[in-house]
Amino acid sequence: MKFQEKPGHIFLTDDSGKMLAEVTFPTSGDGVAVINHTFVDPSLRGQGVADKLLSAAVKQIRSNNLKARPTCSYAVQWFQRHPEHADLL
Repeated sequence: MKFQEKPGHIFLTDDSGKMLAEVTFPTSGDGVAVINHTFVDPSLRGQGVADKLLSAAVKQIRSNNLKARPTCSYAVQWFQRHPEHADLL
């Protein structure tokens, strides 16, 4: 499974271009990436895809020296389960 990456957007599509999974985290003017949306298609649920998306987002956020503000419910829970990334909050 190979995610595609753009600034503030990590996603997976099928061969026809249908969105299968994504996380969006636009950067606000104050150097904060707002993690505002996580989606995984039902065909991929239960395979840890959302966890992998958030891990990739954190990597991109760190590499850009940004802070993170999780606002979608999955991202909020993900940061609670991964206190090793609390420095980004």
